Amino acid sequence: MFEHSIFSLPFIFIAMIVAADGWFGFTLLILGAGAAVTARNFAMGLNRYADRDIDGQNPRTSSRPNVDGRLSASTIMLFVVVNALVFIAIAYMINSLAFWLSFPILFVLGSYSYFKRFSSFAHVVLGISLGLAPIAGVVAVLGEITPWSVLLSLGVIFWVAGFDLLYSLQDIEFDIQNNLHSIPSKYGTEATLFISLIFHILSIVFWAMFVWVASLGSFAWIAVILSAFMLGYEHYLVRKDFTKIDKAFFTVNGYLGIAFFILIVMDRIFS
Repeated sequence: MFEHSIFSLPFIFIAMIVAADGWFGFTLLILGAGAAVTARNFAMGLNRYADRDIDGQNPRTSSRPNVDGRLSASTIMLFVVVNALVFIAIAYMINSLAFWLSFPILFVLGSYSYFKRFSSFAHVVLGISLGLAPIAGVVAVLGEITPWSVLLSLGVIFWVAGFDLLYSLQDIEFDIQNNLHSIPSKYGTEATLFISLIFHILSIVFWAMFVWVASLGSFAWIAVILSAFMLGYEHYLVRKDFTKIDKAFFTVNGYLGIAFFILIVMDRIFS
């Protein structure tokens, strides 16, 4: 699902824009987008491969191509391997640090697919997986990891982990029945909502620290404030009606990343 890349792409390019103090060039634009999409393809493909048994039993996922016969296990694995190799090749074309970091990054991305089988911290692992995006962006431009990129990444980690907690509320009964580890199945709905809220507060704090440490301007601060309102609206939607979880997950979070990116671009243009 290419639309899932919308969660990581804006923050890769945010890091690249801040690192370059503006436009970073068409070459890095193409390579950055290619790296993001192939990394996401690898992670999603491996997740579908690893979850064939689980998805087949869950009514919400039983019609997915990985379990209904449309895609064989060998086809999915070929897709995973090809995307991993393309990702490594793109990293090699960017710079040496990106190349060497591509291997542990793939390990982290792949580990999420198996974490929920033994640990409730799978939500955080997913957050780390997408939270690597800003660090990857600054490495692409500068060939090093800066303090502000770590703060931006921490914000993404808690943002993603927080909305994944809300999304996982849909499977709470299934997880309990099938001994799958998740925070909702272990601690219940109210605790999950509270933890998600704390995670999202932390994401706003880290994004504010990113803006401050990177010495960005007023548009960047507007991005942080707008993100806080959007995350608050997301929690309002979910608490009001669990059938709104998909809207909260895809629509609100998708717009958040895009809005944050646009405001950072404006900040660089008008600063």
